[in-house]
Amino acid sequence: MRIAIAGAGSVGRSIATELAASGHDVLLIDRDTRAIDVDDLTQVEWLLADACELASLEDARLGEADVVIAASSDDKVNLVVSLLAKTEFGVDRVIARINEPDNEWLFNDSWGVDLAVSPPRLIADLVEDAGEDGFAEEETPPLPGAEIAESVLHAGSAFVGGPESALTSRLPEGVALVAVVGSGGVRAPGSGRTLSVGDTVVFLAEPGALETLEGLLGPADDSAGDG
Repeated sequence: MRIAIAGAGSVGRSIATELAASGHDVLLIDRDTRAIDVDDLTQVEWLLADACELASLEDARLGEADVVIAASSDDKVNLVVSLLAKTEFGVDRVIARINEPDNEWLFNDSWGVDLAVSPPRLIADLVEDAGEDGFAEEETPPLPGAEIAESVLHAGSAFVGGPESALTSRLPEGVALVAVVGSGGVRAPGSGRTLSVGDTVVFLAEPGALETLEGLLGPADDSAGDG
């Protein structure tokens, strides 16, 4: 896939590294010359430009992108990028980073956002639920139309010992793996990494997909019966 990322800070660069390592065609856009380091990430394409300007996004060939990720540290920028990506370039999938939890209500389809991720809220939820075991649902959805769900992988899980891609390829529609919590702490998912017993897998899920997700994450015998 061709993926454009607006914002070449630590978050944008980390996302670019993961996606490029998975074989995707990645473009990083930033207007700050200090953020541009072609020698650091040689496997991605760089563009020094203001992602809030229509002309810059035309130069970035945004209309050819399968996914746009608005990952800057400024919520206003992320909203503008999302809106332009969806309305002016018809990008199929727009993902936006929320920096200030109070702004969550803005990040919806009226601004062109298909999926919004709030790292502060996600980390807070992970800390609060760290002592819980098994599958859990949040009483208060962290994002409009989505809930955080998590499951601790036990020895009977069909996915223990296999790559994360084996799990993500079987996720039901409306579910996305957003984090894995293991012995090394919280990390973003990576298709080549191996899942282990005791890992906590964290998802963003539409309410209607939770029952299917819970069945998928059950013991290996149960998941095998689902076909």
